[in-house]
Amino acid sequence: MPQRLIFPEPDAAADALTFVGRARSLGDGTVRLRAADGVLVMTTAPLAPRGLFDTTPTVLAMRTLAIDPELVCDVTVDAATLRGAEGDSSAITLPETAVSPSWTGVTPPRGGWEIEPAISASVLASRAQWGITAVAEALPANPGEDVVRTVRAEVWGAPDEALDGLPLGAAFAAFALGFIAGEEQARVRTAAAWARITLDRGHVLVRRPGRSGLTAVRPTGAA
Repeated sequence: MPQRLIFPEPDAAADALTFVGRARSLGDGTVRLRAADGVLVMTTAPLAPRGLFDTTPTVLAMRTLAIDPELVCDVTVDAATLRGAEGDSSAITLPETAVSPSWTGVTPPRGGWEIEPAISASVLASRAQWGITAVAEALPANPGEDVVRTVRAEVWGAPDEALDGLPLGAAFAAFALGFIAGEEQARVRTAAAWARITLDRGHVLVRRPGRSGLTAVRPTGAA
């Protein structure tokens, strides 16, 4: 019998499948599932760099749900392979094979987060919609994958004044994953190169890409 994620109620399983459905069309379409102590953490990467010179920021979207307290797992799968279990509306069937996307090796800090000014959910929504339009207008007819990635990196990686300097891709992730609802104030915290935006429906974590290139030359030998 295939392995399953067992939720305390059908609504929780439906919530998880909604997140999975949205993740399918974002980034590489994979979802990381980590469960322990009755909590399932679902993570996907709507934006992530590919290659040394890719300036796309790493943007992770995270949703937590209650799960079977006896379940312990840490597996990343293709979102398209997750399905509701037949005959059990409180369970999701896992695929037999896992994947290993590079973004799963990027780990946000566990501590040291400092509180920053909040951002209105309506601002996140409007900036995301602006960015979606900007990407569409910048793309030529029949663009190749390299052109699409370049345009997306330029738009979503740009610091946005309305987001207090965070990359515009943070708003895109919150909007695309359905985290924005009502007149909520998103809580913002930062640690080193990371920022975390917390809404009632989920979290968005952003890491700005590091600088590439050679370091300054330092003299060696005797003074």
